[in-house]
Amino acid sequence: MVTCKETRAAIIALHKNGFTGKHIVATKIAPKSTIYRFIKNFKERGSILVKKASGRPRKSSKRQDRLLKRIQLRDRSATSAELAQEWQQAGVSASARTVRRRLLEDGLVSRRAAKKPLLSKKNIRDRLIFCRKYSEWTAEDWGKVIFSNEAPFRLFGASGKRLVRRRKGERYHQSCVMPTVKHPDIIHVWGCFSFKGVGSLTILPKNTAMNKEWYQNTLQQQLLPTIQQQFGEEQCIFQHDGAPCHKAKVITKWLGDQNVEILGPWPGNSPDLNPIENLWSILKRRVDKQKPTNSDKLQEVIMKE
Repeated sequence: MVTCKETRAAIIALHKNGFTGKHIVATKIAPKSTIYRFIKNFKERGSILVKKASGRPRKSSKRQDRLLKRIQLRDRSATSAELAQEWQQAGVSASARTVRRRLLEDGLVSRRAAKKPLLSKKNIRDRLIFCRKYSEWTAEDWGKVIFSNEAPFRLFGASGKRLVRRRKGERYHQSCVMPTVKHPDIIHVWGCFSFKGVGSLTILPKNTAMNKEWYQNTLQQQLLPTIQQQFGEEQCIFQHDGAPCHKAKVITKWLGDQNVEILGPWPGNSPDLNPIENLWSILKRRVDKQKPTNSDKLQEVIMKE
């Protein structure tokens, strides 16, 4: 089967060789209207190339496009519908879809906003002091640190989100939904890890908040055995954040009596500085996949994983 370009070339070749339009139509190489149109265009332009259509004119000028970009950059969370309304006030009547296309041309793509701790001036100052203090540490130095933290695990969705692949019409299919409850059971755990591997993990009793008594007991029963197992007589450094129970005088004294060196002072509101947060994320995804249905099963899965 000949292509459209080859068809045009064949029609014009016959025309140049003295064939009339009627004779070319008889060859049935193309519809009659198409043959006469090609011949007419060739006579007018002297070329078999089809003139490119101009297409639908843009609703906005380059200047108006730049204005839209400035409006978006002033408010990154503004929706395309809101931007279309504000753009209309500047004289451009365009749909939200057109707004999205213009922004895509400038590389402005809609994405879910990243979550980041809200830092006060004191937080920022303390973080800077901490980072400068340890900026010259080597991987070997950080290999001596035991990182620790508490984390909550929620029944029916520990990680808070789940991605599924589904076909059209399967949004509410049983295998594609994540069940939710109004007041899910929450289990709090304490854990630690270092360059040498994961340490102990303990689950707090239900409806029990971590206070200085529970924390000291946890350090006695979980931290010290981990230090002995991973470091033996080698000196290590213990990291924990500035939670009230961590900073209690009795805890500070107890750690000193156990000859446990502390990393810090740890800056407040800085979970992003603690690599154990990545470990919690991994653990929560694994627990999610097991789909525990009650608190006892949730505790069992947490310890297993």
